[in-house]
Amino acid sequence: MKTLSKKTLTKSFNHWFYGNLTCFSQEHMQTFGYMLSMLPVIKELYDTNEERTQKLKTYSTFFNTEPQVGSVVVGITTGMEEARANGEDVDDETINGIRAGLMGPLAGIGDSLVVGTLLPILLGIALGLSGGGSPLGAIFYILVWNIGMYFLMRFMYFKGYELGGKAVEVLVGEKANAIRESIIMLGTMVIGGVTASWINITTSFKMLNSEGGVIVDLQKTLNDVYPSLLSAVFVLICWYLLSKKRMSPLLVMLILVAVAFVGVLVGFFDPGLSY
Repeated sequence: MKTLSKKTLTKSFNHWFYGNLTCFSQEHMQTFGYMLSMLPVIKELYDTNEERTQKLKTYSTFFNTEPQVGSVVVGITTGMEEARANGEDVDDETINGIRAGLMGPLAGIGDSLVVGTLLPILLGIALGLSGGGSPLGAIFYILVWNIGMYFLMRFMYFKGYELGGKAVEVLVGEKANAIRESIIMLGTMVIGGVTASWINITTSFKMLNSEGGVIVDLQKTLNDVYPSLLSAVFVLICWYLLSKKRMSPLLVMLILVAVAFVGVLVGFFDPGLSY
């Protein structure tokens, strides 16, 4: 039976702690940081380079979450990878389903607790200690943030690892599909809520009569029929291009930039800028 050593687990966690934003880009986000964290795990569990390459490809799919709380996801998949190496019925779809399903909810939790609550508190204390140009505020923030986050992330990682190993029987048992689909659905709901909150596309297109009066206000008409219709249409188009046409996120973003540029140029969109 293959069991990951404490040294390998610590190395995997350290890679995530300082490297979760490795090669960060809009297209990949934390994907390469995740692969960096899984590298020592894959090396210890599998003997040949062919096996290692195949298993590492599992973690090449898009990943992005709040990195502190998200440490638990890395720990869970580490435990699942160990179970897979020991012959458990764990496949790429199961692992990536858990990753994709958990990254959204954990991002919401982490952003609220860490970014929205803990960071402002620490910065408020640090600013108070910095009165008169004192370096104590900066020293306090650097030490408390880095030491505190290290132990928090380490705790989350190893708890995730323990859960990953114990959860395999449930995740690959009779209720596996229902559990996996529930997690994915929860993540999809969170992403949908973020989409509805942050995406707002409107048009300034109007049809005027010969006297300059408005005959048709397209945005007002759309609001009467289906509020935020343009936002929904653009989201569905992006999903279609990414999911069905297999376009890269970078190419889709370039298409959106081109559409926005042409739309503003012809007057269909109004950015509200004045020169």
